[in-house]
Amino acid sequence: MTCCAEEPILMSASTNDPTRAVQQTIANRHYAVGWLLLLIFLSLGAVLESLHGFKIGWYLDPAHQVRREMWRLAHAHGTLLALVQIAFAAGLPRFPWRSARRLYLASFFLLDAAVLLPLGFFLGGIGHAEGDPSYGILLVPLGAVLLFFAVGLILWETLRFGGVDRHSDNLPPSS
Repeated sequence: MTCCAEEPILMSASTNDPTRAVQQTIANRHYAVGWLLLLIFLSLGAVLESLHGFKIGWYLDPAHQVRREMWRLAHAHGTLLALVQIAFAAGLPRFPWRSARRLYLASFFLLDAAVLLPLGFFLGGIGHAEGDPSYGILLVPLGAVLLFFAVGLILWETLRFGGVDRHSDNLPPSS
């Protein structure tokens, strides 16, 4: 005789839902990546401010206006997308995802966009021509498309189920 049951112990629906475990894993990943990206891009902003404050020529000279603009865009987009990662992680437990596959896809697209968009802007400022960014800028449209798909998937899942967590014990039953 064993002390534990052979079958899984059934608890509330939210405890046994495998998608819930996936949601928690993905939320933890987005929290970690979001805070890491926030640190990286806030540090980049501090470096850019220092370059500007110390009047560094290879950053401020009129010939390098494209570099300055691209790197500021990398800083701004990176910081914003880091905050989007954190917001996604914070909101993930609130909305019921019925499809783990869609959740993984939205997570993948959101994480890739958070890397590709700012990286494209940053690389666009390295080795640029006189008035045009370098070929690294080609990562920006790819990142933007991934971001749009991620936001579309998140919106679809939110609207599809009314934006209410039906597994929560604190909410009134739906009619």
